[in-house]
Amino acid sequence: MPLELDASLRDRIAASVETGFAEQIAFTQELVRFASVRGAEHAIQDHVFRTYRSRGYAMERFAMDRDAIERHPGGGRFSETHSTAPIVVGIHRPRDEIGRSLILQAHVDVVPSGPADLWTHPPFDPVIEGDWLYGRGGADMKAGHAANLFALDALRRIGLQPAATVYLQSVVEEESTGNGALMTHLRGYRADAALIPEPQDEKLVRANVGVLWFQVEVRGHPVHVRVMGAGANAIDGAYRVVGELRALEATWNKRKVGREHFEHEDHPINLNIGKIEGGDWASSVPAWCRIDCRIAIFPGDDAAEASREIERTVAAFARNDPFLANNPPRVTFNGFFSEGYVLTPGSDAERALGEAHRIATGERLEGSMSAAYLDARVYALYDRIPTLCYGPSGQNIHGNDERVSLASVRRITTAMTLFVADWCGVEPIAG
Repeated sequence: MPLELDASLRDRIAASVETGFAEQIAFTQELVRFASVRGAEHAIQDHVFRTYRSRGYAMERFAMDRDAIERHPGGGRFSETHSTAPIVVGIHRPRDEIGRSLILQAHVDVVPSGPADLWTHPPFDPVIEGDWLYGRGGADMKAGHAANLFALDALRRIGLQPAATVYLQSVVEEESTGNGALMTHLRGYRADAALIPEPQDEKLVRANVGVLWFQVEVRGHPVHVRVMGAGANAIDGAYRVVGELRALEATWNKRKVGREHFEHEDHPINLNIGKIEGGDWASSVPAWCRIDCRIAIFPGDDAAEASREIERTVAAFARNDPFLANNPPRVTFNGFFSEGYVLTPGSDAERALGEAHRIATGERLEGSMSAAYLDARVYALYDRIPTLCYGPSGQNIHGNDERVSLASVRRITTAMTLFVADWCGVEPIAG
């Protein structure tokens, strides 16, 4: 069972979080200023490394092991855009290992910001207005990244440290393959529980979908538009393939029946046509078109079988299409190839977080379903440990004017610090 924290220690922890909160938000703003889109995370990871090292943590920085990842069933598919930035881990080691160990994980990679004119403020300028901190990645998940560090800082400020090993893991590739988190697993890091403060509206994720990324390429027959009927338009062909993929999406959503965390959701399986490119000239029938797609799968569904179903669907449709029958589209999986998970209820870690949340917020910890990818799947599926995905409230995630609530960040940081103290136990910092 979780350890009991006396009222005096609870109050000291809450006060310490408050004392350090301005510094915490300033550090969050520092992180947001790094335009750490995929492939450009080296500088922010260097910054994180120096910050962790300045706190006295034992440090490791390591690259992706492509061979090991590709041999693992949960490995995302590599492409020419895969990040080469390192993984950074700061390690707290106690004097006496009397508590339970913990992974505190966060990612630094962010999605592209899109057209700048859609933003009220420049996307990598972390402006604060009222309760909101604006900026790409502020919610997803640099506020949570900072909370991991400042939860430990809050204990340090009152002369305490966890009485167990804590791994501060800063990863990349969360937004595209999940390979950063998988690499920490393959590197051998293990703990009794994991906490990942993704922006989850102060709720605990109880179930999470898996995700597949794939690309469909259609080849056409180019001719001058004056004889358009003699050619075949690859972009039109891609539209027809999308229609068939929408039918597959509908079929998969019907399979929600009987699934505890999904049955009452309107549309848990989402297919997104995230990118389209094709053709070479407005007055030429296009010879090529590529679409980049993302689709979810239910927990328990096999990613490899889902990929084969996608391939079979596209192939079967093409056989009955007048043009595509002789020019079959090519399907390539080029990113996420992950399965979902369900959080097993009743763990000591969940009870400890529930109590910490109640103390910090005055409310009962609620559960939720996430229809997006989460790195938590690595620790839940492969480490088989209680994996708590719980973080602040944000808005417009992956959209323009992304923002995170500062009041919510303060509450979850308090809850996280209480949880660390409870789960790991505490000991005085050596003088």
